[in-house]
Amino acid sequence: MRTIKIENLSAEAFRPFGSFANHLDPAPGDAGGRPVQFTPDLVQQGLGKDCVVSFSTCRVEKRPWQVDFAEYHSVTCEGILPLDNDILIHVGPASHPRAGAPVDKFRIFRVPRGTMVVLRPGVWHGAPFTTNDKPANVLIVLPERTYANDCEFVPLPAKDQVQFEA
Repeated sequence: MRTIKIENLSAEAFRPFGSFANHLDPAPGDAGGRPVQFTPDLVQQGLGKDCVVSFSTCRVEKRPWQVDFAEYHSVTCEGILPLDNDILIHVGPASHPRAGAPVDKFRIFRVPRGTMVVLRPGVWHGAPFTTNDKPANVLIVLPERTYANDCEFVPLPAKDQVQFEA
């Protein structure tokens, strides 16, 4: 019987076989800073002809439970998977962009760690919130570069901002 030694995972050693990324401790990304750090496109996976999905990390720290912006993607779904803590997400139904974010129809959901949610195209949402004092690392699954080519980010005027409670 042949014996092989266990290797530590490294980019150089694993390159012939694929790619990997540490989603619990990624290098800080260039999109946002504390308390919400988004590290985009850490690793990609082809899903067939002309389709590449990207796995990104959004690390959220405790911040006020207040929605002051919303975003949507016109043609793509978004996967959200809290890895190590429960999170809260705000969502609103898809609407015509000129009508603005339907803040009067927003809902807030608790998503337990390890539970994947997938948002439909057009659904209004934003960065998740941690449910306690601990940060949450959240895996975000989108087609590669969605944040650059299919993401409308809308700051909400003070009169339209939403607070929520347990």
